[in-house]
Amino acid sequence: MSQLLIRYSRILEIIGDIVKVQVPASEDSSSQISFGDLALIEGSTDNQDVLPRTAQVILLKGEEVSLQVFSGTKGLSTHSVVRFLGRPMEVTFSPNILGRAFSGTGSPIDGGPSLADEPKIEIDGPTVNPARRILASRMIRTDVPMIDVFNSLVESQKIPIFSVAGEPYNQLLARIGSQADADIIVFGGIGLIFDDYHFFRKTFEDAGVSARTTMFVHQGSDPTVEALLVPDMALAVAERYAVNEGKRVLVLLTDMTAYADALKEVGISMEHVPSNRGYIGDLYSQLARRYEKACDYKGAGSVTILSVTTMPGDDVTHPVPDNTGYITEGQFYLNNGVIDPFGSLSRLKQHVIGKVTREDHSQIMNTLIRFYAAAQDAEQKQSMSFDLSEFDERVLKFGELFHERFMEISISMPLEEALDLGWQTLAECFKEEELLMRQNLIDKYFPKQVAAENA
Repeated sequence: MSQLLIRYSRILEIIGDIVKVQVPASEDSSSQISFGDLALIEGSTDNQDVLPRTAQVILLKGEEVSLQVFSGTKGLSTHSVVRFLGRPMEVTFSPNILGRAFSGTGSPIDGGPSLADEPKIEIDGPTVNPARRILASRMIRTDVPMIDVFNSLVESQKIPIFSVAGEPYNQLLARIGSQADADIIVFGGIGLIFDDYHFFRKTFEDAGVSARTTMFVHQGSDPTVEALLVPDMALAVAERYAVNEGKRVLVLLTDMTAYADALKEVGISMEHVPSNRGYIGDLYSQLARRYEKACDYKGAGSVTILSVTTMPGDDVTHPVPDNTGYITEGQFYLNNGVIDPFGSLSRLKQHVIGKVTREDHSQIMNTLIRFYAAAQDAEQKQSMSFDLSEFDERVLKFGELFHERFMEISISMPLEEALDLGWQTLAECFKEEELLMRQNLIDKYFPKQVAAENA
């Protein structure tokens, strides 16, 4: 750590969690202040009861330096003293962070011992050189059939869960984190209530994965600006595990809409001109800088990002999901408590389906979706009191079985078991010649005894 650069500087104004400081350009050390550097704001000589506050340089404009105060500005005055530390924000990185939970400023919140003396790394570094990235070719199994079978999660992928308030997106995210075959799980929670934080922690502990999990949590009662650090801390730790230790890391982030709202709030304090619906004009760039940390490294590990993006009013044109859709490689659409197969998409699944998975994966995936779409049409005909054919009746039966056996997010099964169940479900409802699938796969996998029993 560099020595403190003491600046008894004049505080110009305090707006929200932003402190604007005048740093005379004539002072020799003013040139050493850089964007992203940390500072300490302390009480004046007549107000020593105010504890030092950590802040970060977020704007340099001539002699005016804007600082973002992580723990809020309550109790500070324009007579406070600012010290610039001459280094950017850092996060602890050592084997001892596994199984631990930290706040938005990197302080332990789990009652465990302090890690102040452990090695630290800078956060929010540059993205990886594209020359070091390799084409995604490995699957992350989640044991969630609607993901593994229909929209496989691929290492180095960046993909959000689109949902709305009230949907069980946190339950889905926790289930994936508990069941995914990743080496390390890095969790970043933004704007969580305590019950949600406790739920994630307990779920990871009950599943036996907490020993390979690190959590960074910003709770709703914490200062808003601390929410902005959580993704950067989580991704910095994930990147170091992947590059230095060759680990397959899965990063879970919830909720990126809360992150964007924090950006908006800080932008208002900075008097930035708002863009679409009040969000900052560089929202796309801010989101992309985080999502582009997803990478499969040549000769090392990988970072995969699975996030939650809530859509206010179920509006996919809202600035946050709209910008996210241009950055990420598909989405999982959680609607009415299930992953909607028609609203979901994994643009990288073709790199693994049938290549690292079973030969029938592509055929069974497409056939199940084709008949489920037919079941939706038959339901519409039924609701409008049209006559249903015998085939329509069987299609409706298939739709019910498909929903019951595959779509509930509480269902957990390995991919191969899900593929076998798909064949069984088809056999219970349809004849071989109705499947329109490759005959060699039908001969190998179609359970003829099940079909005969349901004929």
